[in-house]
Amino acid sequence: MKKEYLWGVLRIVMGWIFLWAFLDKLFGLGYSTKAGKSWLDGISPTAGFLKSTQGPFADFFHSIAGNVAVDWLFMLGLLLIGLALVLGIGVRIAAYSGSVLMVLLWFASMPIKTNPMVDDHIVYILALLTLASLGAGQYLGLGKWWKKQQFVKKNSILE
Repeated sequence: MKKEYLWGVLRIVMGWIFLWAFLDKLFGLGYSTKAGKSWLDGISPTAGFLKSTQGPFADFFHSIAGNVAVDWLFMLGLLLIGLALVLGIGVRIAAYSGSVLMVLLWFASMPIKTNPMVDDHIVYILALLTLASLGAGQYLGLGKWWKKQQFVKKNSILE
């Protein structure tokens, strides 16, 4: 198998992680979000997790938990990052945005129970930055077509 296909598959899998989180929180599919506890049921997608933080940044995360603007930014971020990665369009900005989100979730997860520094958030950040640096949207995605669009040529961050 060509390594380019592996980068394409990794990109799609990473996109599905974000997209699935969005769908589960939106509809309460019974995985991380129980049925009846979804955003569509009127439950904040950020309140439960952020109110339960205990680390050195707990006060900050508690203060933004359940904020409507934070909920919208979080959910739109999950949706747009996920779609961009799955489709292979805007991979660079999606990877950078996803990395910022992962850094915030990493800080909110402190103290990490399984390892003092590295958890899945750090692995996701490294995977996303690798995908951005490789232009992984062109493999098994719409990236080649996307890159030819005039507005993308003018704004390389959109590649």
